[in-house]
Amino acid sequence: MRLSSEQPGSHGRRELTPAARRALAEAEERRRRRAAETVDPEDRPKEVNGRNGPEPIRYGDWEKNGIISDF
Repeated sequence: MRLSSEQPGSHGRRELTPAARRALAEAEERRRRRAAETVDPEDRPKEVNGRNGPEPIRYGDWEKNGIISDF
């Protein structure tokens, strides 16, 4: 079923407004900049004398009876 606003052969795509084109271009530029800034996990500093296992903040400090000892 074709809506009355669609042209034959347009396949349901509408033309973008200039503001929409600018927004898409800005979003693409932000994606490129963020990809260039991404730090390789191997390049990050390593924790020294940290506890083994899951991160206490992420998984809850209840794992050590509510005591956070590595901060």
